[in-house]
Amino acid sequence: MKARQFMFGLVLSAVMGGGMAIGGYKLLEDQDQAQQVQTQNQNVRYSSLMRTSDVKVPEGLNFITAAETVTPAVVHVMTEYGGQSARAGSSRQRDMMDPFLRDFFGDDLENYNRQQGPSIGSGSGVIISSNGYIVTNNHVIDKADKIEVVLDDKRKLEATLVGTDPSTDLALFKVNADKLPTVRYGNSDNLRVGEWVLAVGNPFNLNSTVTAGIISAKGRSVGIIQATDDKNNNVGIESFLQTDAVVNPGNSGGALVNLNGDLVGINTAIASRRGSFEGYSFAVPSSIVSKVVDDLLKHGEVQRALLGIRMQEVDAKLAEEKKIKNLNGIYVVQLTENSAAKIAGLKEGDIITHINAIPVNTSAQLQEQVARYRPGDKIKVTYLRGNEVETVSATLRNRLGDTNVIKREVAKAITFSGAKFAPPSKEEMNKLNLEGGAKISNVRSSQFKGTGIEDGFIITRIDKAKVEKPQDVERLLKSSKDEGVLVEGIYPDGRRAYYPIGRQ
Repeated sequence: MKARQFMFGLVLSAVMGGGMAIGGYKLLEDQDQAQQVQTQNQNVRYSSLMRTSDVKVPEGLNFITAAETVTPAVVHVMTEYGGQSARAGSSRQRDMMDPFLRDFFGDDLENYNRQQGPSIGSGSGVIISSNGYIVTNNHVIDKADKIEVVLDDKRKLEATLVGTDPSTDLALFKVNADKLPTVRYGNSDNLRVGEWVLAVGNPFNLNSTVTAGIISAKGRSVGIIQATDDKNNNVGIESFLQTDAVVNPGNSGGALVNLNGDLVGINTAIASRRGSFEGYSFAVPSSIVSKVVDDLLKHGEVQRALLGIRMQEVDAKLAEEKKIKNLNGIYVVQLTENSAAKIAGLKEGDIITHINAIPVNTSAQLQEQVARYRPGDKIKVTYLRGNEVETVSATLRNRLGDTNVIKREVAKAITFSGAKFAPPSKEEMNKLNLEGGAKISNVRSSQFKGTGIEDGFIITRIDKAKVEKPQDVERLLKSSKDEGVLVEGIYPDGRRAYYPIGRQ
């Protein structure tokens, strides 16, 4: 009997103890939840009182110094366009609006005024000298009738265009001011994939926006710069820095800097299906920016050096076809007559592996290395011919085939073969979406009578060679070796026409 009572008491104690344990656990759980709520409320209440010094930032990951250094030197660029085609965007801009890779040309598209009156666009720019020189993207100010900038201190100044380089999508302009904050150049060559960078600009007209990311890749070519020379060859130079720092329309022309606040690139394009940031953006490296700006300041035109080859990247298919053992390098498909490469001794089928001892495995990498130099400069070209490795010195040349400095020639009216040729007005260029041309008059009293050309016709090409100014007409017609040439152009009312004419 006592044993049974003892067992019953033991079981009862166990049950009561378990119940107390469960009840105690429940009580502690409720108290813990209440404590958590109280703690969260305290965190919300005191978060605004937290000092910066209370936050421990890992060494090397503090963006404050770079942001404070760069932000005052990044400006908001505002452009005004007067023509109808300007409101719709230039043909080059429209071509670049690819659904997958769209150049964010600084204009918040919703801000385009589609009613009567001027159209307004916006972008960013970077002050590179204290006396007012500012670099941006060419597409930000392309065909603009008026350029204004808003400084970080809210001052608004009108800008004067110094020069442009469509082949790298860069432009330089100046404001009349002194003692401005500047961004110093950094060395983009020293950047490493995975390194932190900051993008500073004015996305969606939000002034002085700073975002952080890393260098995702270097030497990217994405096919968005569609610049052509006077022979209609694509001369766009792309060797972009790829980053995942958030950039959007309006960031175009803004600064990409390292953690020291040094300029390592000019933000230029985004990879996007919707026109806004989706993970990757692209910037012109400072190695190219500094050279372009220097040329524009000294000569008014970029001194573009050419090696003079048509090239193809070596891949598995080409290697199999040409029996190439190494997949590294650039295959020489063709050489231009009297080019730097041909004079140096390169031949079709050679594989260029290095420029000045720097490896080049893509077209973009080779273009970037050559683009750093001017006509007349010498570079070391290392190439593979069969199983032999050779290195030669090549003297780079300009687009005219010599080593002279090319000065920017101002478009002016001329008289040739009895006809007068004048530059089209800015209004005509905006309306007709032209980048230049030569407007003819006095046809009836000239050697062009009987060709069908009427007064007012704007010549844009002669035998596929681009006509940017009246002087080009005289040069191209005099140098034509054919019995006749085909003249292409447009009338002020938009009618396009083609006229075959005899040799002048």
